[in-house]
Amino acid sequence: MSVTDRLRDGLAPLETARLDWQRDDGDLETPHSLTFGDVYFSRQDGRAETEHVFIDGNDLPRRFREWREARPFVIGETGFGTGLNLLCAWACFRRHATPEARLHLVSTEKYPLTRDDLTRALAAWPELADAAARLAAQWPEPVAGVHRLWLDQKVTLDLHFGDSAECLAALDGRVDAWFLDGFAPSKNPQMWQPALFEAIACHSRPGATFATFTCAGVVKRGLKAVGFQWRKVPGFGRKREMLSGEIETPAEDSARHATPWFTPPAPAPRPAQHVAVIGAGLAGASVAHALARRGVTVTLLDREAPGAGASGNAQGALYIKLAVAPNAHSRLYLAGLLHSRRWLDVVDPEGALWQQSGVLQLANTPDEAERQARFLTHYALPGSVVEGIDAATLASRSGLPPQAFTAEHALDYPTAGWVRPQALCQRLAASSGVRFQHGEVETLTPARDGWRLALADGGTLDADQVVVATAQLSNRFAQTADLPLQPIRGQVSQVRLPEGVPAPTRVICAGGYVPPPADGVLTFGATFAPHDESDETREADHAANLSELARTLPGYVEALRAAGAELDPARMVGRAAVRAASPDKSPYAGPAPDATAWRHDYAALSKDAKRIAAIPGAHHAGLWISTAHGSRGLASAPLCAELIASRICDEPLPLPVALVDQLHPGRRLIRELIRLTRH
Repeated sequence: MSVTDRLRDGLAPLETARLDWQRDDGDLETPHSLTFGDVYFSRQDGRAETEHVFIDGNDLPRRFREWREARPFVIGETGFGTGLNLLCAWACFRRHATPEARLHLVSTEKYPLTRDDLTRALAAWPELADAAARLAAQWPEPVAGVHRLWLDQKVTLDLHFGDSAECLAALDGRVDAWFLDGFAPSKNPQMWQPALFEAIACHSRPGATFATFTCAGVVKRGLKAVGFQWRKVPGFGRKREMLSGEIETPAEDSARHATPWFTPPAPAPRPAQHVAVIGAGLAGASVAHALARRGVTVTLLDREAPGAGASGNAQGALYIKLAVAPNAHSRLYLAGLLHSRRWLDVVDPEGALWQQSGVLQLANTPDEAERQARFLTHYALPGSVVEGIDAATLASRSGLPPQAFTAEHALDYPTAGWVRPQALCQRLAASSGVRFQHGEVETLTPARDGWRLALADGGTLDADQVVVATAQLSNRFAQTADLPLQPIRGQVSQVRLPEGVPAPTRVICAGGYVPPPADGVLTFGATFAPHDESDETREADHAANLSELARTLPGYVEALRAAGAELDPARMVGRAAVRAASPDKSPYAGPAPDATAWRHDYAALSKDAKRIAAIPGAHHAGLWISTAHGSRGLASAPLCAELIASRICDEPLPLPVALVDQLHPGRRLIRELIRLTRH
């Protein structure tokens, strides 16, 4: 696969920044880019330069003091560098903003620093040490795409790794103030191109401001061409002048001209204050938590209890299986895995509910070994995310002796692991701002100020907006009835690990999976039975799980038998539950489409797939869906929750626009219409 193809698929090889370190007369270390031959910040006083150029240049102290919107104030930046600019913006926000205000930072970076270099660069400002430590603790792997970090309860940072113009063109969100940073145009002409200025204009709110250290002609012309007014103002230090300005009427974002049906619904006339989330499994509980941390009051409804359904297992694997060649589905799950890993650190910093054990995907057949080899040539991922390993390394990393395996090769995902999903759902449901209520919702009815939920016990509940997250039952309402969902039954089996038998230290996957034991119990499985909605455990499924474990780890099953483990399917224990899947195996996360309106508005697609009506997609206002997470919900549900909460609260989204569309609940309606043209 060429670099161009990898860029198209969002998995371009990312180089980390190549630095040398220079000292000034005061012995301050300054990072210097070997790629661009320039410094990251002023040797004279980097923080003072940032505050003059970007903080004061955008009038942020006053704007933060006066900010009264329910949505966050959004800052966009070209060139994250060391993070000094955004740490200074965060410090300014802390000093001047009201307690209710929130800040959202969006920054692009093509050559991210390593964590060690980031820490070293920011050590020059001890007064920023706490903020720098929080940033470094969540610093993502150098993988192209969007990485969401939670700096504190009120401040969110989205790092977009990749080319600035491409990243901003794919941004789903709008900005109030721009930091146009990056190395000087003479040093980095590839960045300061017309496409960059066009993307900035398309993703600005009316009245958005900008500030930049440079007065280069290419910058002035580029800004003026897309509608920004600019003026020269005094620069910092030896630099006599800089630019600042604003845009009154931003350019139209053309990203959805080819797919108007995915145009997001306009923000509600008034901010959501109370949201009802139906379903308290991982999908619903993570949405409830995401909304509550934004100050939204949430009623979380479930007919049983948090984590009672498919999210109710004692252990679940946080892992993914990517396609041999990158595609939208794989990009989505890779983003979800990396997101969940950071999210778990924030939700449960003590690690009581999860363990970063790593995950080993075995190649038990020559075909699978060949598939893994092709996979590694197609993806440009660092070894800290996934690495191909041989049999000797497999044994040393698994905690099991070599005779446990027949596999000669495996993929190792060191940042993956396992989670206690039921306990996690209970933790999320107990978040401040979330009220759990037992109840089964029978109907949803639009009301003047939102929605009315009719409950099976005869009661009602009113809410501004509603999120449906009830797995295979998510299409039981009139407004969601056209959502194609497939129920899939899965059963796991458990045995108590006998003394003397080694325990796997990583999750081990092949046809099934087995995580490290929890509380002395080894869990393995799971069966896969489409269109089966029974949650009764079956002896035959225990036998199937045992057979799969024997194929995966034949020597290990022999050791369990020899030590007296209970491996009689008739006497084994386990748990069965029903998950939901979509036809294309990607989750549904986003606004609920008005299926009748879509079939009318886009009927021409059924005759000619190129006849695209320029009509924005109609949606059921204030109704959202998160479902079809299948067996990979730990890698998809938290990211989908952030997407929905961000949309409800009018924030930038944590995914590029193409992947937002990949999740849209209406995508199957369009595919059905286009399919008619082929018959």
